[in-house]
Amino acid sequence: MFTAAIITGLGLGSMYALLALGFHLTYVVSRTVNFAQGSAMMVGAVLGYTFCITWGWSLWLALPLTLLLCALYGLIIERWLVRPFHSRGSQAWLMATVAGGILVDNLALFTFGKEPRQFESSLVNLNVDVLGSSVGVLQLLIPLAGAAIALALYLVRRYTRLGKVLEACVQNPRAAMLMGINVNRVVAVAFAVSTVFAGVAGLLIAPLFSVNAEMGMLFGLKAFAVAILGGISSAGGVFAAGLMFGLAEALITLYLGSAFTQILTFALVILALAIRPNGLFGSQALVKV
Repeated sequence: MFTAAIITGLGLGSMYALLALGFHLTYVVSRTVNFAQGSAMMVGAVLGYTFCITWGWSLWLALPLTLLLCALYGLIIERWLVRPFHSRGSQAWLMATVAGGILVDNLALFTFGKEPRQFESSLVNLNVDVLGSSVGVLQLLIPLAGAAIALALYLVRRYTRLGKVLEACVQNPRAAMLMGINVNRVVAVAFAVSTVFAGVAGLLIAPLFSVNAEMGMLFGLKAFAVAILGGISSAGGVFAAGLMFGLAEALITLYLGSAFTQILTFALVILALAIRPNGLFGSQALVKV
């Protein structure tokens, strides 16, 4: 049971990390975050279910279209809920993204329905033996997929032209604009990629949990806690914090029961931030005067 709990925790942690990496990406580019990130995860799961199960499409068609629509959702959020306020120096984008997420959740509630639905997948019933415990293949694929996406993000930022453009916008947006970089476009791309990360998380986790219109809210809240815990400006710290959060949930559930899971995990987050206010892997920003 311990081995199964560890693998389950790594799977959950990877999902939290994917959502939290979306928070990280938008924050480092624009100093804003998308509080509709949880609803983007729900959109990915609901669209995947609708295309694959309800309409019977093949995965090769359904998955790319789902991620494309998630990216479009991120572009809409940035253009209409963030940019009009952020460009005027207003913090109202915070409430606008919260309201946008609630609006999308309720639209899904009225169209998709309230009842949870099971996303059937052949991978769910496919098990392998790991250290004497039977573990689902999908539970092994989730952390691998999360690690691969985190590594791809690191390589893009470090070694590609897009990464250099991104770093320029992070370090000095005004100088980047003077050099001919369209900062607004870079920010829009960051929001689109962040919601694609959320959509991937939704698609990966949907076969293990029931799909419903309200599934994104709690996951989004936990992912934001993970982003703050890891140090939101550190991609590696955010990913590591996601794994730690998922493992803590799994072990608390195993030894103390699910009734204590939310209480103790968030209590541990509060304790960690009391000791390390900038996050476990974050550092205090230097202010030049």
